[in-house]
Amino acid sequence: MGIFDGGVRKTRENIFQKISRAVAGKSRVDDDTMDSIEEALVESDMGVDTTLKIVDALEERVARDKYMSFEELVGMLREEIGALVCKGDDSPAFDFSRKPYVMMVVGVNGVGKTTTIGKLASMLSRQGKKVVIGAADTFRAAAVEQLEIWAGRARADIVKQGMGADPASVAFDTLSSAVAKGADVVLIDTAGRLHNRVDLMNELSKIRNVMRKVVPDAPHDVLLVLDASTGQNAFQQAKEFSRATDITSLAVTKLDGTAKGGVVVGIADRFNIPVKFIGTGEGVDDLKVFDREEFVRALFDIEDLK
Repeated sequence: MGIFDGGVRKTRENIFQKISRAVAGKSRVDDDTMDSIEEALVESDMGVDTTLKIVDALEERVARDKYMSFEELVGMLREEIGALVCKGDDSPAFDFSRKPYVMMVVGVNGVGKTTTIGKLASMLSRQGKKVVIGAADTFRAAAVEQLEIWAGRARADIVKQGMGADPASVAFDTLSSAVAKGADVVLIDTAGRLHNRVDLMNELSKIRNVMRKVVPDAPHDVLLVLDASTGQNAFQQAKEFSRATDITSLAVTKLDGTAKGGVVVGIADRFNIPVKFIGTGEGVDDLKVFDREEFVRALFDIEDLK
């Protein structure tokens, strides 16, 4: 089993059950079939715009290629969705030539942001990298406590201050410590609030500016964490955070527990921001570097449904 097979099974079942029912006993694709495909894609939360783009392309191909079987229709769908997911940035998840490589992590409370940071620290530590975590979400005591537990598991250093401390001050101290210790990677947590967008923009900008006093080109990556199970709310969060700061990559969590895995396709298409990591479970090893081709293959693995 590939790394995404279990994580996208519910989405795969939802899409193919509708398509197979729609084409059963038919010798050609008709309007009802296309309506069923459209419904399946929308229900997987690919989003209306992305779904219509895929359906329009399918209709053109069906008219040209003269559809003959369910397998051929699925093959067309795989190619069209693959073209959307597999476009964009092919850069590695971390650029270790920059030392320390600074990643600022943003996202609303409840999406798995703190857990994602912990799993990233564990992933990097297993690669032999020295990691420093900055607990700059100073508005939620539980976030700092969680990070301390994860830092211990990952054998990573953590820099923190008291509740209500200036997040930018925590970020400054974190980078100063990382530079002094020769760390490879810095992971900066931030407050998980979608408060007034001007306030959010000001806070994140301040953190950026203060970090650059220590590492001039920091942060090298701004990772937005999204929960796949929230569907269209994930689109809205991506939209709001993109307005507030320069998001450079995405982590999509909780993919294993939802039939809404199409959100990965929709967000990749609409925002043109690369998905770097996928969360497919609760375990420490269940955060994976996103492989776009493997994701598409797993999403369309018909044999797994038999």
